[in-house]
Amino acid sequence: MYIAEKPSVGRAVADVLPKPHQKGDGFIKVANGDVVTWCIGHLLEQAEPEAYDPEYKKWRREHLPIIPTEWKQEVKSQTRKQFNTVKKLIKEADQLVNMGDPDRVGQVLVDEVINYSGVSKAKRESTLRCLVNDMNPAAIKKALNDLRKNTDFIPLATSALARARADWLYGINMTRLCTLLGQSAGYNGVLSIGRVQTPVLGLVVHRDQEIENFVSKPFYEVFITLQTQAGESFIAKWKPSAACEPYMDEEGRVLSRKLAEVVLDKVRGKNGSIKAVKRDKKKQPAPLPYNLSALQIDASKRFNLNAQKTLDICQQLYERHKLITYPRSDCRYLPNGHYDERKTVTQSIAKTTTTLADAVNNADLGLRSKAWNDSKVGAHHAIIPTSRSMPSDRLSQDEKNIYELVARQYLMQFYPPFEYAEHQIDSEVEGGLFIAKQKSVISDGWKALLPPQRSEKQDGEFLSVALPNVKTGDSVACTEGRLDEKRTSPPKRFTDATLLAAMTGIARFVSDQEIKKVLRDTDGLGTEATRAGIIELLFKRQFLTKKGKEIHSTEIGRQLVNSLPERMVVPDMTAHWESQLEAISEKRMRYGHFMQPLTEGLRALIGEVESQNFSGLRGMGKKKVQRKIKSKRPSRGAKSKNLLV
Repeated sequence: MYIAEKPSVGRAVADVLPKPHQKGDGFIKVANGDVVTWCIGHLLEQAEPEAYDPEYKKWRREHLPIIPTEWKQEVKSQTRKQFNTVKKLIKEADQLVNMGDPDRVGQVLVDEVINYSGVSKAKRESTLRCLVNDMNPAAIKKALNDLRKNTDFIPLATSALARARADWLYGINMTRLCTLLGQSAGYNGVLSIGRVQTPVLGLVVHRDQEIENFVSKPFYEVFITLQTQAGESFIAKWKPSAACEPYMDEEGRVLSRKLAEVVLDKVRGKNGSIKAVKRDKKKQPAPLPYNLSALQIDASKRFNLNAQKTLDICQQLYERHKLITYPRSDCRYLPNGHYDERKTVTQSIAKTTTTLADAVNNADLGLRSKAWNDSKVGAHHAIIPTSRSMPSDRLSQDEKNIYELVARQYLMQFYPPFEYAEHQIDSEVEGGLFIAKQKSVISDGWKALLPPQRSEKQDGEFLSVALPNVKTGDSVACTEGRLDEKRTSPPKRFTDATLLAAMTGIARFVSDQEIKKVLRDTDGLGTEATRAGIIELLFKRQFLTKKGKEIHSTEIGRQLVNSLPERMVVPDMTAHWESQLEAISEKRMRYGHFMQPLTEGLRALIGEVESQNFSGLRGMGKKKVQRKIKSKRPSRGAKSKNLLV
């Protein structure tokens, strides 16, 4: 019996097995008697605290920390029917095959169902593992012919288990503690805390406070007009030398008007010479196909769609219309086998969205971008159109927009690089260095596919006036000059696009070099599947609010962040955990060596939080807010998840 992680994978696996098929409720029986079934994501979840002790149903300080001695799981109420189907089939099967996604969550998701079903040790140990990350029939057949022992993947499952339990411990205990402390200070509402959600809230709060405390300062730039011996003129910008550093900020901007005026007076009307001339032709290859975060960022920029809305649209295009591949992917590469499908996929694009028909006709299907690379494909591959087509009038406007984004990004893989020339002239006048730069487009390449408004914006970097043809040693004369006064500006408020970008590129928000490396390797805060939900949760908890496109922290969110120890509102802890979880999956660390310090540290953290001042929350969060929050809780099972992420 093959146990897939989700129905779509189960059906794809069944399609390559002997026919005829007998479809059951939640499974497919194939001609040789084998059975394919599937989970619907996690069929089990961590038990609520009251499952360990009925007293824990009440939130009390004396209960904390709640640390289970023997962990319990519960069947998720929403998918109980499918769990019962899978459990019955597991008990009937002679041989089990774990076909969860080839990552730590996919591993544990199936393993925990097998273990919970109470099978014999012998059957559990004989279970096989099939690793499928490509839904092409040929790739699935290849994976089915390369089954491995499931026991080889115990470290991967252990890592996932450790992560889930650590998140439970942190989320349950910290949420209860902070909520109780908030109530003592006069706050009526749940103060939800999570290993990921709280640092995300911290990002927004710290950005808002940085903007509000920002003091704008003037800075100065000097531009001069230089004339060549042939009578051609061009404009060059002064580049301050190291001697000017005392008068500059950390970004290299000159803060002294007097210094800028001295430079301008010194060079005006004087002769100089060309010190260096650089001419480079550059090529910029097409951007890779989308993963979910990249798609959500572009959808926010282009159509002002928030992350959750984009994910919902993607799910419709994937599940209902079957027009795109699995959307919750963190990968931007494609299996090599997918290259053979390029003709049918591009033809389907032309039929589904006529606005891209010319782009399909002009595509060179003989080109092969770096997107096709088996070694870069993980549990999933990039989001691309499928070979299925349908009339666009059967799609909503939002669905058309997202499909076109995905399709355009795929078509770019069959277009040549964007080519441009860079021309730079370095001149010296009275000992000062003045630089002129110019870019010019040689060939649009894949940029021809960009919508006009976006293309115009990007091409604004490129100057239409060419720099003169000069060589090193030529004389030039400074005919005029000007001093521009500008002002430093604060950072911009977060939007859906920039907050998602910050979560995926979180490394730039920390200073510790080791932590930076871990965060780069683990791809930031949250996962592709959880980021949208985390942002939504912060809005539901009324920690964040929106003004136009801008995301602002609310007074509640701000007071919460300011009431917590710093280590709870920065991403460093997440990075530290991720490095240890990775070590568990690679057998470099044991489960106990991760969990024991964590539980001990939890007690210390509780003491640290209790010493904080929550009085700033007094009078916030009226009872109607609490009722609203309670009514939004989907179910007993989902409640825990909201507190954990």
